[in-house]
Amino acid sequence: MKKFLLLIMLTSLLIGCMPQATPISTATPIPPSETPTLTSTPEPTTTFTPLPTATPVPHPMSIIALRNQSFPGSEIVIERELDRGLNYRRYYAYYLSEGLKIYALLTIPNGTPPEGGFPAIIFNHGYIPPDVYRTTERYIHYVDEIAKAGYVVFRIDYRGHDNSDGEATGAYGHPGYQIDVMNAVASLKQHPQVNPEKIGMWGHSMGGYLTLRAMVISSDVKVGVIWAGVIASYTDLVYNWRRTGSFTPSPSSTGRGWRGSWIEQYGTPEQNPEFWNSVSATSYLADLSGPIQLHHGTNDEDVPYEFSIRVAELARAQAKIADLYLYDGDNHNIATNFYPAMDKTIEFFDIYLKDSD
Repeated sequence: MKKFLLLIMLTSLLIGCMPQATPISTATPIPPSETPTLTSTPEPTTTFTPLPTATPVPHPMSIIALRNQSFPGSEIVIERELDRGLNYRRYYAYYLSEGLKIYALLTIPNGTPPEGGFPAIIFNHGYIPPDVYRTTERYIHYVDEIAKAGYVVFRIDYRGHDNSDGEATGAYGHPGYQIDVMNAVASLKQHPQVNPEKIGMWGHSMGGYLTLRAMVISSDVKVGVIWAGVIASYTDLVYNWRRTGSFTPSPSSTGRGWRGSWIEQYGTPEQNPEFWNSVSATSYLADLSGPIQLHHGTNDEDVPYEFSIRVAELARAQAKIADLYLYDGDNHNIATNFYPAMDKTIEFFDIYLKDSD
């Protein structure tokens, strides 16, 4: 019992001697920091600077495109002399057009040129199948009459005709023939016996088409005479011309070749008048480079005479000189009235070219 009491006393003594534990302070809770709202920095809006709208490239057959083209021409090279005319010499010659050798019949009056040089006529023949065309054949009588009147005459082939280089592409859907005509103008201006300020142009049928276009492309052509010309707007060429002489509109007909191709690519004249006007010389008659004289037979079965009437009306509306002669019952070549028509032609050239100041 004594041992038990002694144990209790010792235990109490030990407990009393032990140091008092310092209570652990309760940690002040750190308030949770507010989770910052992540405001995403807006990505800069990419602003695309619009590319400049490309200026539409004019169609190669458009008048504007041809005006912008360079036609340097070249020296006219004589290969050989041909039989002489009544009062003029005849030569087989060539010039260059886009690097192609284009042959021509060249006539030069006898005698000394007047001061400044002889007046000259570029002669644009009508359609003749290129595989049967010959430089020294066809239109000989026409050339003879103009040459006898004292003019240099340059009756050119077009590319792909007879011995001329290149491909015969046709006139109405490809600019090749027109380019040949424009280079002929530039070449003739360089000839030492030609007055560069007195160059006129004569054209028949397809050649009339090329003549009218030349006169709204360049101011170098001072006067033009057109016989039975394919000189309508392209809208009329699409709807009103199939080499039959008919002038009855046929809007359902899209044609072949250039007609069908252009309608497929650009739409009809009603759908895209801007394009069809751009390739039509009739849209630019306000810029006609000089007086024109038109001749047409009323029984022309190849080209409607209404084409010539319409161009005369449009040119006069622009205050241009546009003489018109219709020959009742005559054909595409004005065969019955050849001499009266040729007399009027030469008189017109004399007034506005040879005798002009």
